[in-house]
Amino acid sequence: MSGPNKDIKFPLDNYYRLCFLKNVIKNPNIIVGDFTYYDDFENVENFEKNVKYHFDFVGDKLIIGKFCMIASDVKFIMNGANHLTNSLTTYPFAIFGNGWENAMENKSYPQKGDINIGNDVWIGYNATIMAGVTIGDGAIIATNSTVIKDVEPYSIVGGNPAKEIKKRFSEETISKLLELKWWNWDIEKITKNIQNLTDNEIDKLTE
Repeated sequence: MSGPNKDIKFPLDNYYRLCFLKNVIKNPNIIVGDFTYYDDFENVENFEKNVKYHFDFVGDKLIIGKFCMIASDVKFIMNGANHLTNSLTTYPFAIFGNGWENAMENKSYPQKGDINIGNDVWIGYNATIMAGVTIGDGAIIATNSTVIKDVEPYSIVGGNPAKEIKKRFSEETISKLLELKWWNWDIEKITKNIQNLTDNEIDKLTE
């Protein structure tokens, strides 16, 4: 066997709280890699509800890599939530019209860019990821964290705002992992190496 079918919605028999996320997503501006899963206490359809302020006219994207693990109630705050911050008030007069519609003439709301989640990233329960953030491969985001800036590969962050707690491995091991990019191997090679992938001796992977 070569692992579960990446194209099915529910990979665990008779368990419907965990899904392979790419098979649930309907929004074309949410892009998810193979084998990334989402677990929800109530309904996996809640995932898109937790991608907040994601308006089509803004056009920003949520991009999630392969083999990621996303816990229940994780939220992504997209650019549609932004207000002017360098003006005398942050109040969005223009959206109410009735003589206020010209408030944004020759102005635009700030855009921080897409949210990019790498591969093999674990995002804990009720974490919040803000617009424009990039989370590197192999990172871990602790429960209840609010991530407002980029997270380096293979680092563990936590808190509000999230700060680095520690690196998961030595710089040498991290460099090797980023070079190997095991998540891009064919599924047969991954299956052959699952004992090594769930160990911590990287040299076994390079044999």
